[in-house]
Amino acid sequence: MAPLFMLLLLLSGSAAMGGPRRHRERWEEGEGEWRPEEEGKGGGGEPAAGKGLFVLDKVEKVVDSEGGQVHVVRGQPWPPASFMHIGFITMEPKTLFVPQYMDSNLILFVQRGEVKVGWIHKDELVEKKLKMGDVLHIDAGSTFYMVNTGEGQRLHVICSIDASDSAGFGPYQSFFLGGAGKQGSVLGGFYPTILTTAFNTTYDELARIFTVKSGGPIVFYTNTTEPGRGDKKRDAGEKERKNDPWRPVGRGDEDERGNGQWTWSWRKLMGGFIGGVPSNAAEPNKKSDKTVSAPDPYNLFDHDPSFHNDYGWSISIDKHDYEPLGHSDIGVYLVNLTAGSMMAPHVNPRATEYGVVLGGEGDIQVVFPNGTLAMSAKVRPGDVFWIPRYFPFAQVASQTGPFEFFGFTTSARRNRPQFLAGATSVLRTMLGPELAASFGVPEEDLTEVVHAQKEAVILPPVQEKEPRVIRQMVKE
Repeated sequence: MAPLFMLLLLLSGSAAMGGPRRHRERWEEGEGEWRPEEEGKGGGGEPAAGKGLFVLDKVEKVVDSEGGQVHVVRGQPWPPASFMHIGFITMEPKTLFVPQYMDSNLILFVQRGEVKVGWIHKDELVEKKLKMGDVLHIDAGSTFYMVNTGEGQRLHVICSIDASDSAGFGPYQSFFLGGAGKQGSVLGGFYPTILTTAFNTTYDELARIFTVKSGGPIVFYTNTTEPGRGDKKRDAGEKERKNDPWRPVGRGDEDERGNGQWTWSWRKLMGGFIGGVPSNAAEPNKKSDKTVSAPDPYNLFDHDPSFHNDYGWSISIDKHDYEPLGHSDIGVYLVNLTAGSMMAPHVNPRATEYGVVLGGEGDIQVVFPNGTLAMSAKVRPGDVFWIPRYFPFAQVASQTGPFEFFGFTTSARRNRPQFLAGATSVLRTMLGPELAASFGVPEEDLTEVVHAQKEAVILPPVQEKEPRVIRQMVKE
């Protein structure tokens, strides 16, 4: 137990000192993009150090293209088995997130807009159209792309990034098929002789593809070809090959790798690369008769809440509801609390929880194992928080309006949170002389307190009744 208490001491000390001031960005509700805040300031104008031990504020812009951005909020690498980052993808209308595969499992949640996602499932290309509220899982190493199909609407996607099996280069590592601006195609490092043999084509045909330069990871895109557009691109390719990047450099024929920064058209080579050798390879214009059935996305808004009462509702899904979640062992949840109401103090016995505030404002309180307050933080849209497994916590909506937050848990099994207060609390279940003895009070007194709350899970608005007296009783 000593290492645990030392860790808690270090964590509480770092929270008290506040750490270095840093430039932060946050998600602005209604604006649909991350915006920088004043240095040293957190949400609501509070000092960044005052945001709290379990509010994550290390934000990185990992993709910055003309067509969109990707921001990642880094997770807390403790405990290591529960390590996760939270990604925010923004795509302008008529844009494409170019084909890639990643070193991390992804779970996509469409917060706003519509998107077409194509990915490799059982060696075949599958495409699904997603709408607001849809959840979709993509395995690590599975090549995928995304197209913003919303008419004139910016796309917002929140995703979990499983860091447990990542390659260790940043929060995640993308491997692009066609290249993405400064980052070239994963094929770009091979010798031309390897590629001409692998694709069974000529040097000139491949050169037409590898001399085309991509605009970045998120590019403006249309699936229609303009008249004469192909001829112009071909003419441009002929000019570029006058300074052919495939020409041997440095050591003559022994070094044919060139500058290693080639890009290529994914539409040209995608069918022959990411899906293996297609059954219709001898007849390229013939469509495959093979159909592949992939799991449909799971829409949170198309299903009844897991729990609801007059004070709010919650939805939680695991591998029993959506089988692909079992691949990455991650669950998903969404909670909406009415003004002033509270998610009762509870414990997650099986998972660490990560949350993103979608709307409204609220307070989050977390308690250390020794019974002292670890954090009491006010959060608003764009804030990301995490709750370590076993740590007691509660969320309370502000009196000004509803409080909505979405998130992920690090287990795809039934979480079965243990509530510490309310009609379904463990205190009520275990009520008896043994429990009363642990509090040092008569069983009748404990029974009266435990049975006073008639609601369960989501409780009525917080009432500030004699707070000083209550605090004194707890201290004694």
